[in-house]
Amino acid sequence: MDRLTENKIILVVRQTRLDELVAKYNTLAQAQFYVEHLGADFSDYLNEDHQYKKSVISAEESLRTLGRVQILQRAFLPNFMFGKDDLVVVLGQDGLVANTLKYLHEQPVIGVNPDPRRWDGVLLPFIVGDLDKVVRDVFLKKRKTSLITMAKAELSDGQKLYAVNDLFIGARTHVSARYSISLGTNKENQSSSGIIVSTGLGSSGWMKSVLAGAAGIAGGIANKEIPIINKLKLPWDAGYLYFFVREPFPSRTTAAGMVFGKITETTPMLLTSGMPDNGVIFSDGIENDYLAFNSGIKATIKVADKSGHLVV
Repeated sequence: MDRLTENKIILVVRQTRLDELVAKYNTLAQAQFYVEHLGADFSDYLNEDHQYKKSVISAEESLRTLGRVQILQRAFLPNFMFGKDDLVVVLGQDGLVANTLKYLHEQPVIGVNPDPRRWDGVLLPFIVGDLDKVVRDVFLKKRKTSLITMAKAELSDGQKLYAVNDLFIGARTHVSARYSISLGTNKENQSSSGIIVSTGLGSSGWMKSVLAGAAGIAGGIANKEIPIINKLKLPWDAGYLYFFVREPFPSRTTAAGMVFGKITETTPMLLTSGMPDNGVIFSDGIENDYLAFNSGIKATIKVADKSGHLVV
């Protein structure tokens, strides 16, 4: 077979909701019983599964005419070693693209929407039928990429974690997180429900939710609308981050003055954990892939030293 390239093409895929149900309940029939017993429409699970697996087969067939293909399940992303010349194709939803980008080192990513009728796909500009042309364009350097700024959490013991959308720093359970926070010359001890650090890409996600809640509460107290929700929508390549403290609690030993601010390349945020256990830092909503953040551990939160490269 004459291939376009001998570079490896990594096709990142995920389990469907149906796959997860069958893994949990052992058989398709038991999964169906569980879903329908709760009054849900099991056919929606079947249709989603069928369309996704059909797209996986089509994508793999198309890519194998162009180069060496390796299929990679989402669960193996944290431990997979990507080659510097690999091309990464993600067949997912937006979350799978974001989750993939943080494990790469500037390899280009092609986001493919497996079911445009179901998924909006902000990070999925292509469909399976586009792959032949898009992959050829990428290898011939005829395609542009959008740079995506990432956040980085680095601990005093050398561990680090990247985020494409956002970082969460706090307690694993629904208890107060205790820590000291420092940004520039400002420093204070806090007790809160945790800190969210948002990138430009994440500014339309968790960050928007925090702003909506803050605006609604402040507006209700002031008896007027506070239109701040869309004012902080950032470009994907913004060279800075924003942080938000959730539900800060002022007391005799804790303050609530540093609840919002900007993290820049020259002004990182420094945190020291005061939580004996259950302190965590995780990114992009993936709670299982986390850093333990317990008493005495120091964390530096900053603009990452690498960017995501999304093919457009």
